[in-house]
Amino acid sequence: MERVAIDRAPAPGVVLLSGIPGSGKTTVAAALAARFARSAHVEVDELQSLIVSGGHWPTPEGDPEADRQIFLRARHACLLAESFTAAGFLPVVDDVVVRRSHFAFYRERLDAHAFHPVFLAPGPETAWERNNARHKRLTTDWTFLDEAMRDELSAEGVWVDNAALTVDETVDAVLEATGLVPGPRV
Repeated sequence: MERVAIDRAPAPGVVLLSGIPGSGKTTVAAALAARFARSAHVEVDELQSLIVSGGHWPTPEGDPEADRQIFLRARHACLLAESFTAAGFLPVVDDVVVRRSHFAFYRERLDAHAFHPVFLAPGPETAWERNNARHKRLTTDWTFLDEAMRDELSAEGVWVDNAALTVDETVDAVLEATGLVPGPRV
């Protein structure tokens, strides 16, 4: 096998898909990525699970090490997004981003590309219902993050109330709001 060029015409940008747990991020991110000929779904929870020893997941009580690791996994998501973008794949980064400092971290690293932040906001009750009905069920009630996300980030990006939308309708709303146009599948 000969060495081949990895990079090509860059992708049309980077999507950061956020929302509280149960908002539909992972499902919508995968469905959104599937609409494009070349795309990647960067699920930030999966990056956290790569830590074999010493990993700290966020807790409602707060944990300085967990906070550090939130930024560590965001850094890895940005590195992957940049690599995929350069190779012509549209990255859809799926992460719970509710604080201004966390959002600024993404914006600073991904703004060199067309940066499309999207917040799924079905409301805390709907998110909790969805959480309890899914396979990846969380036992911690994170619905209080909805208020924090709205307080800190309401002026940022595109907001989609997907409480009454199907996954496909949510993807259509994201595409319309961002102006991204899926190309023919290859």
